[in-house]
Amino acid sequence: MSQDKPVTLAAIAGAHGVTGEVRLKLFGEGVAALKRHKSFNGGVLTLKSLRDDNKGGAIARFAEIADRTAAERLRGTLLTVPRSSLPPLEEGEYYHADLIGLTAVSDVGEALGTVVAIENFGAGDILEIERPDGRRFMVPMSEPAVPEWDDQRVVVAIPFTEG
Repeated sequence: MSQDKPVTLAAIAGAHGVTGEVRLKLFGEGVAALKRHKSFNGGVLTLKSLRDDNKGGAIARFAEIADRTAAERLRGTLLTVPRSSLPPLEEGEYYHADLIGLTAVSDVGEALGTVVAIENFGAGDILEIERPDGRRFMVPMSEPAVPEWDDQRVVVAIPFTEG
């Protein structure tokens, strides 16, 4: 896993008020995870303040955004940090960015495709794997379905490949 790979933590959803604050959609573990970082997008945006919006998102002020017009222009902008700036992982933990793009193989070595997305509908992470023919299937990110993974591939148990 490249330690310099950019990891997306949030996206600017739009302006908030008239003074240049922005609404954020969070992709990480909430406001606390975002607060660990002061600089985003390779130093283009510098965080001045951040608060929870009590709706699952956040309100942020960046030094470089002076007014509502500037804030509106950034709608849809992803906020990224280098992978190396994220906290180290414990055994069995992973960052979504580490899994997306990995090759998926069955537990008997059959090539299955590539991990293209990770979804979470409330019951845990689900890997979306695209086969070479473009068809996709989903697999729960659980020990029975994905008995092992590393920085090169994910291994999927055969009963879960029938997607």
